[in-house]
Order: sequence, then C-alpha cells, then structure tokens
Amino acid sequence: MTTDSPARMTHRQVLEALTGLLLGMFVSMIATTVVSTSMPVIVHDLGGDQAAYTWVITSTLLTTAISTPIWGKLADLFNRKLLIQLAIIIFVGATAAAGFAQDTNTLILFRAIQGLGGGGLAALSQVIMADIISPRERGRYMGLFGAVMAVATVGGPLLGGWVTDTINWRWNFFVALPFAVAALIILQKTLHISTERTRKASIDYLGIVLLSSAVSLLLIWVTNAGSSFDWWSTETVLMVGGAILATIAFVIVELKAREPLIPLSLFRGRTFTLSVVASISIGVAMFGTSVYLAQYMQLSRGASPTEAGLMTLPMMAGLLIASMVVGQLVTRFGKWKGYLILGSVLLIAGSTLLSTLHYDTNFVLVSIYMFLTGAGVGMTMQNLVLIVQNVAKPAEMGVASSGVTFFRSLGGTVGVSVMGAVLANSLTGLFADGKERIGAAIAQLGDKGAEVAAQLSSGTLPEVRLLPEPVRSIIEDFYAQAISHAFLIGIPLAIISLVAILFLPNKPLTRMTTSERAEADAAKDRGSVEDAADVAISDAEALSGAPRTGTVTVMRPGSGDSDGR
Repeated sequence: MTTDSPARMTHRQVLEALTGLLLGMFVSMIATTVVSTSMPVIVHDLGGDQAAYTWVITSTLLTTAISTPIWGKLADLFNRKLLIQLAIIIFVGATAAAGFAQDTNTLILFRAIQGLGGGGLAALSQVIMADIISPRERGRYMGLFGAVMAVATVGGPLLGGWVTDTINWRWNFFVALPFAVAALIILQKTLHISTERTRKASIDYLGIVLLSSAVSLLLIWVTNAGSSFDWWSTETVLMVGGAILATIAFVIVELKAREPLIPLSLFRGRTFTLSVVASISIGVAMFGTSVYLAQYMQLSRGASPTEAGLMTLPMMAGLLIASMVVGQLVTRFGKWKGYLILGSVLLIAGSTLLSTLHYDTNFVLVSIYMFLTGAGVGMTMQNLVLIVQNVAKPAEMGVASSGVTFFRSLGGTVGVSVMGAVLANSLTGLFADGKERIGAAIAQLGDKGAEVAAQLSSGTLPEVRLLPEPVRSIIEDFYAQAISHAFLIGIPLAIISLVAILFLPNKPLTRMTTSERAEADAAKDRGSVEDAADVAISDAEALSGAPRTGTVTVMRPGSGDSDGR
C-alpha cells in the first residue's frame, strides 16, 4: 500500500517559518535579560531586601516551570500556532505591567504572570521546531538561534544597564513591546503547520492544582526557612508535609487521568528519565549562576548595571559558541553523546571554580570560570531536549519536550531559591560576626556615618558602589563570600548530571520531522488494518467455495503460502 507523505519543506520555507518563531523567542529572552543587570537597582529603589530579590526572580521561574507542561499538553490537543501567539500576548502584557510596579509585591505578582507566558514560549518553540525541522538537521539552523541568543543575552543586559543608568529602570519593561507586535504579525503570515488534532481535548485540572501546590509550598519553605521561621518548626512540618502529600496525590492522579499533565509512562524510557535528571542540574547552572553573577558584579565588585552586563559577557560567549559549534557538528556527523559528556565535565569545572570567588579575584580568572560554565550549559541544554524529541512518539511530542523543559525550569527555580536562602543566611552570619568591624569603619566616616548605618540596618538591598570606603570594601567582601557559598550547591548537581549523561542510550538521530513521523506511523497503521482485512476476505472467499473436508490453499499478501482448514 502507498500513501502520500507530507512534502518536505524547502530550506527557504523553513527559514520563513522560523522567522516569527525566532522573533517570539527573542521577545522572551530580551524581556528577561534586559532587567537582569538592573534588578539590584530595581529592588533597592522599591525598598526590597535579599528575600524580595530572590522572589522577584523565583516568581517568574516558578510559574514558568509550572505552566511549561500545561502548554506542552495543550500543544498536543490544540492549534500550536494560536497557542504561541497567546503566550506572547500574556508574556509581554505582564512584562509591561511590571514597569508600573510601586513595590516589590506588585513586581513579584506581574513577574509571576509573565512566567505563565514564558512557559508557553519555552515549550511551544521546542514543539513547533520539531514540527518543521528533524533532529538530525537541527544543527543546520543553530546559527540563527545562536544569533538571536547573542543579541538577546549580550545586548539585553547592556541595553538594560544603559537605560537604568541614563533614563529610568522602568523603561526596561517596555523594550519588548514593538518586537512582540512584530512577532505576532510575522507568525500569522509565515508559520504554516498542521492544526489537525485527532484526540478529544481533556485538561487535567486537578493535576495542575496539585503540581502547583507541591512546587509552591516547597519554594516558599526554602525561601523563608531560617529567616521567617526555624528550619525545624511547625511551619516546616506543614509546608514540607503538604508538598509531599501534594506530590503523592499528583502521581496518583496522573496514573488515572485520561490525558495526564505529565504522562508517567514517559519515565519508562531511559532517554527521557536520564535527560530529566541531567536537565535539573543544567537548570541550576543556567538560572542560578546568571542571577547571582549579576549580583556578584554589582555588590562585590562595585560595577554599575551597564558594567555588570559587560562583565558577564564571557559566560554568554561560552554558551553561544558552544551551542552553535556543537549544533553544526551534530548535524554533520550525527553524533551527540560525546558533546554532552564534555559539556557536563565543563559544567562541573565551572561550578567548582565559581565557588572560589572573592571580591578581589583576578577578573581574567573570573572570565575563564564564567566561560567554562557557559560552554557547559551550551553543549548540554538544547541537546537534552533534542535527544528526547528524537525518541518521543509524535502524539506525545508536546508533553515529552515540555517535560524536559519543565524539569530544567524546576531545577532552576529550586536552585535559585536554595542559593538565595544560602546567600541570605550567609550574609546574616557575616554581618553578625563583622559587626565590630563595620562599626569601626562607620566611625571613620564622621557625619556620614549615621546615614550609612541607617541604610545597612534597614534590610534593604544596598547599592554598594555608592557606599564610601572603607565600608564599601567590607560589604563587597561579605557579598562575595556569601555568593561563592551559594555556588557550592551547583557542584554535586553537575556531577549527577554527568552520571546521568554517561548512561544515556546512544541512539542515532532521525532525519524525519514530527509531522513526517506521524504520517509514517498513520500509514503503517492503515497498512496493517488493510492487510488484516485482505486476509479476512481471502479466508472467507476460500472457505465459502471449499468442500467441508480437505485442504484449501489461501494466498495472504506478502506472506507466501499457508494452510487453512
């Protein structure tokens, strides 16, 4: 039997389809990176402390992590083109609203809504990419993705720093608006993918509630334990116990749901399970490192927001160069495992070296540490999604792709929260132990001493570069020590990532897109049904014309001679 398979898209058609998708990804990245180096100033101006700083970052990561598998499930049930346009509208609308925040609580709220759209962009961009580009050919287009990442990750912090230093930090939240409008128009005109879905829509609402509850309780506990309440306390029992119960209930619901949010059957595959384990530590390295390196540059080295953007370029360079070069090599030779192993080794090295930072560490060494960490993330992050898409069933492409992205985002969210808690607790201890040292330094300031003492005792995140010497050098030292302690968390997770990658099945990459694989599977199923029907007809015809005794020879298609009675 023959069937018409979907025509493979030409290189030009792929580029046209990718234009709007790339612009949508750019909107997501630029809106995030443009405020990265400005966040210490933003939190300071809004009167927030270290806990508020952590939650401004974590709120976005939390809702991104929770919504990612939801968007992935929706992608398997509804029109993916419409979904990604909706995600862009939610993301940019909330981003613009955050620009009007008057306190950190309002900022955290709008950043949380922003994450809902961000989860859609993260999940849907991967799913749609698999619709139009096969895993083996993905590297051919990595240059385009690399260019978008380069402009957003390098230009975003620089632009945000310049806007903060020269105009006002609020304008950082409006930068993405014109790009979002352009992305919506271009997506409508250039993205042409199948909108047919054969399954009836069924949303696992209970699973969504349970997953959100489990993750939220865990993060609230991690962020506040040791400061708002003791590690061993009634609050800890209630929050940790609640998170455990919600997780158990979530697993039970997913086993019984007709369309589970995260099909637990995916974990039967070694590729998916090990990729999830590896992605968790990748998330910690990617999100945690970038967040607290920005703090390190401003609070430990006295950099302005613009200078902080420039100083973090080595990490971005490592990420971009590694992802682009490895993408091309994967397409050319079809091999991927060696690059993942090398990337995880570099990640271990980078995480270990970053944990040794001091406020006066030679910046050449700091740059090398950042480059190694960035290269490790660049070699592993996208390739873990790639190999999962390579083995996932076409009908589960959305949940499989978003599943890996979800656990990476979850790892980053928990990582940022834990690192923030470690940083805050370390600072509390350092300030307590160095109380006399700070008092002596303030006493040397004369009349300005009272103003500096009031700022440091207020709990608000200090603007260290504006503090007078010798207080400034002491505070820079404290923050450097606390941040380096926080980076220690990434080391064991990076080692776990390496172990998981070593055991990944080394399966070759397919040259078929998701659409082509779905059509091939459908053709195979139709062929099997028709073959079975042919056999039944042949048997019936043979039996109807045969005597009641004796042997009848029946010819089955493609199976040679066989005896039937």
